[in-house]
Amino acid sequence: MAPADEARTTGQPGLRERKKRETRLALSQAAIRLCVLHGWDNVTVDQIAAEADVSVRTFRNYFTGKAEAIAASHLERMLQVGDDLLARPVGEPLWDALRHAVLGRFAPADTSGTINSAPQNQRWRDGVRLMLAEPALAGEIVKANAAAQQELAKAIARRTGTDADRDVYPKLVAAVVAAGSAVAVEHSLRADQPEPLGAVLAQVFEQLAAGLPMP
Repeated sequence: MAPADEARTTGQPGLRERKKRETRLALSQAAIRLCVLHGWDNVTVDQIAAEADVSVRTFRNYFTGKAEAIAASHLERMLQVGDDLLARPVGEPLWDALRHAVLGRFAPADTSGTINSAPQNQRWRDGVRLMLAEPALAGEIVKANAAAQQELAKAIARRTGTDADRDVYPKLVAAVVAAGSAVAVEHSLRADQPEPLGAVLAQVFEQLAAGLPMP
């Protein structure tokens, strides 16, 4: 079976698409890393391209500026969540499969709060908060989130045998997953006492699976 045929059959991205996604993600992560460590106004496109070991022309082939590059990480992460969801065991309940997929991408090594509770990472957490408050980034995050929900809805539709265009269900679940994940990240970043993102995400999905019962 040819790679393109296999991609259509399995729902997984083909080699060319994976390479493009890898480049986009490398540029996005470079932009985030530099802006968090050095501040929004102190980072240029040239520096981002150099950090990702590509040319400025390559950067321009993917993004119009650093705000779009940073927001792209959210879309890529949700694409990965969708890929992982489709790879979960067929008989696994949907919300269990979603919890595993989201935790695997949002907090892959977050077993003891290393990112969000270690004192040496306080600078990183402060830098992330400042970056996310940057007005130039707000519009790009909104666009990336809309695209992310649309792509996740497609994966949920495949998983549940529904139609991502005609049925409300996959769109609703995708929106709930996106909102729940955003709440977990925000809570983890801004809590007075740092809380591990993995633990917060697990709590969010436990409550969602239970139908958000009254505390």
